[in-house]
Amino acid sequence: MAPRLFSCFGRGGSSHHNAYRSHGFAESASATADQLTEEQNRGGAILVELFSSQGCKTSLEAELLLSRLGRGDFELDVPVIVLAFHVDYWDYMGWKDPYGSSLWTVRQKGYVEALNLDTMFTPQVVVQGRIQCVGTDEDALLSHIRSAARFPAPGLQATFQKPSEDSLQVSLTGPLRIKIDGQGVDIMVVLYENGLVNDCPKGENKGRVLTNDFVVRKYEKLCTVKDISAKKTISGTITFKLWEGFNSSKCGVAVFVQNSSFHTFGSQNFPLADNLL
Repeated sequence: MAPRLFSCFGRGGSSHHNAYRSHGFAESASATADQLTEEQNRGGAILVELFSSQGCKTSLEAELLLSRLGRGDFELDVPVIVLAFHVDYWDYMGWKDPYGSSLWTVRQKGYVEALNLDTMFTPQVVVQGRIQCVGTDEDALLSHIRSAARFPAPGLQATFQKPSEDSLQVSLTGPLRIKIDGQGVDIMVVLYENGLVNDCPKGENKGRVLTNDFVVRKYEKLCTVKDISAKKTISGTITFKLWEGFNSSKCGVAVFVQNSSFHTFGSQNFPLADNLL
């Protein structure tokens, strides 16, 4: 039986949940109508976030769908950046997700509040921080991506160094390519990993081999910016502590601009080089 305020689609019985749209939230970054220019309409990538768990049987189907999306299997006229946040609230069901984190659960809870939802559930997909659907609903997901608000990709340049065997230094510099007002935005940096494979000896997925891509391993705020022009250069450096078995060829770094209502205003993706030194 699912705990109150949490649900996992497909655990038994028919699902009564619907996808919800966000209403009534002002765009506190500069996303006013006069700025939605032709450039923005054909702008950068759409950020797609999956909230998932290896402890949820239905999440496996959503993970496969999002892996296909990230690989470019669907005919879309817009690029996407996919991130999978593995939550930890299904760990009690018998299998502790090795990539689950209470921090990712807190992030999902923020979306529940921002989108006026009545529950947390897996698998859930959020597109551009503005609209969500069940993570297995391919038609709804693709529709939301095609209709999502688009913004120019930030013009950030990234350099990567390993100051030690267990750390990765990410330095970013460049313009956001969108004017930011006095309410400000956060520049978020994510280190994700592809090609993860785990045997699952317990829980709802007992006996299955679990495969995951675009799994968020590290997540930090680079900085907060306010009252800057679209051409203003921002700079910053983050050092991530790495996990055992880190392989740069399986990893990438995503950067996105997000306001306090979790609305995304541009994102970039940086694959890491093989044998990063």
